[in-house]
Amino acid sequence: MTRGTNIELKELTHRYTSKSPLTFNNINLVSPPGEALAIIGRSGCGKSTLLHILSGCMPATGGQVLLNGEEINKPSPRWVMMFQAPHLFPWMTVREIAGVGLSFGNWSKSEIAKRVDEVIELVELQEFADNNVQDLSGGQQQRVALARSLIMEPEVLLLDEPFSALDAFTRASLQHDVRSIAKRLGINLVLVTHDIDEAIIMADRAVIMAGSPGNIAHDMAVDLPDPRERHDPAVQDLRGKLMAAFEEATAAAKKTQAVA
Repeated sequence: MTRGTNIELKELTHRYTSKSPLTFNNINLVSPPGEALAIIGRSGCGKSTLLHILSGCMPATGGQVLLNGEEINKPSPRWVMMFQAPHLFPWMTVREIAGVGLSFGNWSKSEIAKRVDEVIELVELQEFADNNVQDLSGGQQQRVALARSLIMEPEVLLLDEPFSALDAFTRASLQHDVRSIAKRLGINLVLVTHDIDEAIIMADRAVIMAGSPGNIAHDMAVDLPDPRERHDPAVQDLRGKLMAAFEEATAAAKKTQAVA
């Protein structure tokens, strides 16, 4: 089952003010339904700004973001974002937070309860469903944030380095689980990261942004079977290729800036 969408960025350009330098310039990118796409780049290349524009939370200066041909210019439950911090209400339980989005719709209490149970099972938090979220670990809190995002049945899940503050073991577990859930639901995944390993574990394709203003310098398929483990030779081989492309793109961008 695929309930994802065709994502298209056309000549996308951004600057924060009319006097600011360009954040990125003329970005063109297509991601087909159900794809997991990683956007890799150093700080300052515009990758997080690109994700915020894709979410509808920030306007572009020029160009378009299209989902199945529909131009995006505002937030929607059809495309949701997870941030580095889970931003939970500390006085609420896991069950209450997971269902908070549905409480603003025309859902009956029984329908909400059923959907909440389904999504809590999906993120493997059944035994903590009635716990207060402030009593959970950082990794469990991110799973609550994931449940809150998924309950709206989005077509696209946007990830802005949501696992960067977690310990290595928790981060690895969530990377595997989020990819698995996205594939099971057939939704698009767009991940912003500076972590090469994370891109290989989670994505079907990785694009590298480099320079200032940022541009897409490389586009590489991550054609590996699941589940993916860091110690697998195929993962290590692709990591080396992606790292080499990343370093090449960074060096080329620095050279271009120096000439300019």
